[in-house]
Amino acid sequence: MAFQSRRFIGFLERFNRTRYHSHYLSSPTSFFPFSFPFSTLDDQPSPVHIKNEINPKERFVLDQLSELLPIPRNSSAPDPFRYPENPTKQVAEFRAVDGFLLPEEKLRGVFLQKLKGKTAIEQALTNVGIELSLDIVARVVDTGNLGGEAMVMFFNWAIKNPAITKDINSYRVIIKALGRRKFFKFVMEILRDMRTEGVSLDLETLSIVLDSFARAHRVSKAIQMFGNVEEFGLKCNTECLNVLLQCMCHRSHVGAANSFLNSVKGKIPFDVMTYNIVIGGWSKLGRVSEVESVLKAMLVDGFSPDCSTFSYLIEGLGRAGRIDDAVEIFEHMKDKDVITYTKLISALLKARKVADALELFDEMLSRGLIPCTGTVTSFLEPLCSYGPPHAAMMIYKKARKVGCRISLSAYKLLLMRLSRFGKCGMLLNMWDEMQECGYSSDMEVYEHVINGLCNIGQLENAVLVMEESLRKGFCPSRLIYSKLNNKLLALNKVERAYKLYLKIKDARHDENARRYWRANGWHF
Repeated sequence: MAFQSRRFIGFLERFNRTRYHSHYLSSPTSFFPFSFPFSTLDDQPSPVHIKNEINPKERFVLDQLSELLPIPRNSSAPDPFRYPENPTKQVAEFRAVDGFLLPEEKLRGVFLQKLKGKTAIEQALTNVGIELSLDIVARVVDTGNLGGEAMVMFFNWAIKNPAITKDINSYRVIIKALGRRKFFKFVMEILRDMRTEGVSLDLETLSIVLDSFARAHRVSKAIQMFGNVEEFGLKCNTECLNVLLQCMCHRSHVGAANSFLNSVKGKIPFDVMTYNIVIGGWSKLGRVSEVESVLKAMLVDGFSPDCSTFSYLIEGLGRAGRIDDAVEIFEHMKDKDVITYTKLISALLKARKVADALELFDEMLSRGLIPCTGTVTSFLEPLCSYGPPHAAMMIYKKARKVGCRISLSAYKLLLMRLSRFGKCGMLLNMWDEMQECGYSSDMEVYEHVINGLCNIGQLENAVLVMEESLRKGFCPSRLIYSKLNNKLLALNKVERAYKLYLKIKDARHDENARRYWRANGWHF
């Protein structure tokens, strides 16, 4: 106990003598928030004259503390500069600490060690032991504060890993990260490496490069890059031109984009999108006169404005405060929008891309564009020629909800599809809705209803519907009658089948049915 007390007292003496001179730390007892009745602080006039001597009362306190907080005799502070006796154990301890770090943090940490030489850095990266993926590579270069050289060195090491494919998707990650940090020298270096490796530039990656230049106000560099795209596997065509114009206008370099457009006119073919990009750029700035100028050039070149053109024009008029003109353009555009949507939806339905067609139909309705009766029928026709009736019913319900009138032919298409799939409940509801709209049932409608009831085995109801049709002067076709008749006979409802025949024999002469009944002993 005395040995431990002396060690603790010696520590406190060194503490007071070498580091702190505040009067709050002048005595060992000042470490505690409570006071002792035997403290000697009141006997010391000034902290400056405190002697490094321990009186008996303080020694007693320290002895008690050393008993409560024992310090092993052979314990000592670890020496961080001493060579480890067991390197394997130390490595295991370091890896245990690294377990709290994210994979990207471990890899970035290699560059904090200031290692000399490419080989040493790559070896250190390998020793990290990370199961590499393109997502981890992206997180390493996108976050943190690595320099351009370090980012390129890391990527060149990563691209050698079998888990990272040497394709445009991988190169796009490093190009985007370098461009965001304005490391343009290294961006061009990566592009040259791509060309050496036989990886061609695509439009998405070109957009990233050009947008980086435009965002940094290096418009001339972006134009220069556009002129050299053929060196990297792209053609200097309309699509590349549109990418350049889009990047420039997105970063508010609309004047430069317009000037460049005029300079390449006749050298590179334009399309509607080419003009729309520049029109959209001017409209965001509210420059209506420039919008009209580009629109005139568009018309002179033989291109017709589309929905995007009118949308940009309305936006520009609105930003310029010309609300009445914007409303007038919008009213004119509504009719043209319905035609555009109709063509697009019809094409999607023809290609059986039903989900896309339904999404576009929802967008059409959300913009307040109500299709006419014939348009809805044109949508239902292909939907009722393949697949279940679910999509057709969605079109029907949404069109009816917004107040669109459904044609009789559309109702017949839906009744036919529902009857074929045995959706009897939906079929009867639609039959009621059809009659509520003022349409009368004809022979074709009755046939669809009877066929649907037969398909789900509701033969008595089918007979009742057929009898109603006969009373109204409509005689169903031989196919529908034979189907119902055969189902009745299969259930041994011969008398019911015979009575039904008696009701239709005057409506339609059926020699085959007459022979059938005579062969079975029935005479009439």
